[in-house]
Amino acid sequence: MSILVDQRVIAIEEHYYDPNVISHYTGVDARTGGLVKDSLLEVGDKRIKSMDDSGIDVQVLSHGAPSTQRMDADTGIPVAKAANDYLFEICQANPQRLAGFAALPTADPTAAADELSRSVNELGFKGAMIHGLIGEERLFVDNKRFWPIFEKAQALDVPIYIHPANPHPAVVDAYLKDYAEQFPGVVNAGWGFTMETATIGIRLVLSGIFDKFPNLKIIIGHLGETLPFLMWRIDMALNRPGNDGVAFRDIFTSHFYITTSGFFSDPALLCCIQEMGVDRILFAIDYPFVPNEPGPKWMEKLMLNTEDKAKILHGNAERILNL
Repeated sequence: MSILVDQRVIAIEEHYYDPNVISHYTGVDARTGGLVKDSLLEVGDKRIKSMDDSGIDVQVLSHGAPSTQRMDADTGIPVAKAANDYLFEICQANPQRLAGFAALPTADPTAAADELSRSVNELGFKGAMIHGLIGEERLFVDNKRFWPIFEKAQALDVPIYIHPANPHPAVVDAYLKDYAEQFPGVVNAGWGFTMETATIGIRLVLSGIFDKFPNLKIIIGHLGETLPFLMWRIDMALNRPGNDGVAFRDIFTSHFYITTSGFFSDPALLCCIQEMGVDRILFAIDYPFVPNEPGPKWMEKLMLNTEDKAKILHGNAERILNL
């Protein structure tokens, strides 16, 4: 029974590994997963039991970073298709408990858009997840070559979830290498992930993509990777004399959704509610990088009215992901 009595709990940033996908990882990416690698590979009874024990009714599964984002087109297209077929089989084994976000072969944006369409229309997936920078060139997804993916997402009325991956090596070298050996977490969830993913979010707003695709929906985890906390200052700075000016705050709060993945803080969440509105916040855990159990217990104790809590726990996901 759910820890939260009479509340459906949908967690939407919950990861797994496909053995075929990770067989292509090289360098620092090959170490991704670490101590939780076995849990990432486990997509059956143990995962469902963990959900049951913690009061999680539904997980929306997404492949762990960097998924297919580092692969060239010749590799990425067949690997992404096979990965999505594998995820479909996983979800079909527990269709009331598991749903999926597609992996996309971003090296070929047209093929990625086609695979998004297939994944939504034929496999029933709820959108797609893109991890960090793209390819050996480490391109940002706001680059117009990737816009066919976002055009297709708008047409399908599904979101694109922007998720961290290992940061650009040059950024790590310039900003973090002094402490990376003693504190490896500073390169990833401790700061590196936030730097890169927040930058992606800002660049998407500046790119004009939301003028081109006014119904596009973007999800960012970890309570928006600091962007809700910095929104007023970013908006002010981008509209000072000498800037072209952009309605950053209006655009962000109209097109972005954020999740609680790996960030169970009362004051941080309340700040996000004040900045974003409760209708744009969805529950997530970041399993197995974060254990299942603390998330629902945190939501149970959170000083928030029942209606708003229900929106975060399941209502917003049901609406946005058609669950």
